[in-house]
Amino acid sequence: MSKLNVLIAGSTGYIGIQLIKLLIKHRFVKIKYLCGNNSVGKNISFYDKSLNKKKLPKIIKFKKKLLKEIDVIFTALPNGEAQTISKSLNKNNVLIDLSGDFRLKKSLDYFKWYNQKHKAVKKIQKSIYSIPELQNEKLKNYNIISCPGCYPTSILLPLIPLIEKNLINTKNIIIDSKSGYSGAGRNVHKKFKDKNLYGSLKAYGIKYHKHNPEIIQTLNQYTKKKIIFEFIPHLTPMFRGILSTIYINLNKNISHSKIIKVLTNYYKRADFIKIFKKDYLLSTNDVINTNNCYISINKTNNRNKLVILSVIDNLIKGGAGQAVQNLNLRFNFPEKEGLK
Repeated sequence: MSKLNVLIAGSTGYIGIQLIKLLIKHRFVKIKYLCGNNSVGKNISFYDKSLNKKKLPKIIKFKKKLLKEIDVIFTALPNGEAQTISKSLNKNNVLIDLSGDFRLKKSLDYFKWYNQKHKAVKKIQKSIYSIPELQNEKLKNYNIISCPGCYPTSILLPLIPLIEKNLINTKNIIIDSKSGYSGAGRNVHKKFKDKNLYGSLKAYGIKYHKHNPEIIQTLNQYTKKKIIFEFIPHLTPMFRGILSTIYINLNKNISHSKIIKVLTNYYKRADFIKIFKKDYLLSTNDVINTNNCYISINKTNNRNKLVILSVIDNLIKGGAGQAVQNLNLRFNFPEKEGLK
């Protein structure tokens, strides 16, 4: 089988670097171009010394003409830039985007939450939002694939089966998520320069976080009931990993064991999701440097309330790994290819 020629735009960011590390292990991919703006002419090993001995192209500036030689474009760019690239795609290009550019299905919602007009409105309906474990054959019909955000990945994977099966109260869900600071990108130290990232915990975006509309839009696909939740994200003094603690109230006659059984059955064929036995206290350390999502269901002092713990590596399962998973599904490769 001939290899797919791949271009990575935004190759020097944390997600871009992680993509490179995964794709160099992928049997069916050749990294043809690495693109950046302020890094043109540099070797990617300048940004990550572990890539020093890998045969990789030097970083160049993205130009439309490069797309003639490319099968797949991964975009790990600031919001808005993948929209511009999408307008230059030819019929043989597949765009896999890791920003928020195609996550929301209404351009007015994008304007409201991202404070900028969508530059490729006609492309929105030609794109698909894909959590790999919840996707089906439809993915193969799309050439623009939007990857979920890191927080939503950790939240939606445990919640969707429970909402779909009508097991929990949908009007009082509380989501407390804590992320390593890499989730804010390489400029995190400038954004929060006065916040002592290495020695403190910071809540942020409680009312207006950009993942709010993504979460509600996706949950609404699985129920006709009104969904009310509170989402509180935090930055923690660790580099990578997400722990989402989700507080749920059970519907009548639903037990702790029932919740675990439903989740286990729902994901029984999912290679990267593991549901743990009762009251297992998970840690981000359980999943670091993997494409796994680990989920446990824990009792509280209130018999009608449970706590879900969901952990992922934000740069892999919440980013680059999920993008590679979508690549594998789109091109009918083994789902674990490049992710073992």
